[in-house]
Amino acid sequence: QVQLVESGGGLVQPGGSLRLSCVVSGRIFSIYGMGWYRQALGKQRELVAVIRSGGSTDYADSVKGRFTMSRDNAKNTLYLQMNNLKPEDTAVYYCHQVGSQYWGQGTQVTVSS
Repeated sequence: QVQLVESGGGLVQPGGSLRLSCVVSGRIFSIYGMGWYRQALGKQRELVAVIRSGGSTDYADSVKGRFTMSRDNAKNTLYLQMNNLKPEDTAVYYCHQVGSQYWGQGTQVTVSS
């Protein structure tokens, strides 16, 4: 059974940082592209960042220069380092295995003073 489990969300002040993690089990992690998505209240889910099996990354314009996505294939873990957080980054963040139906349960990130 494939499972994706996110962690690391929380409440942070504007300008602060958080690191999200996503542990993948039940599948060969290293061969798949992975994505971080987010969904704010009342809005559609949007792509934040994607990392390919070879390690190259792409980011949404709204997070470029502030977020960094990485992966540790030995640990079957995906990361999203989020710096200089803004109130508009507030959302539930999900990890997703590209091309599959598998999603994590989400982790809430709230940026507020």
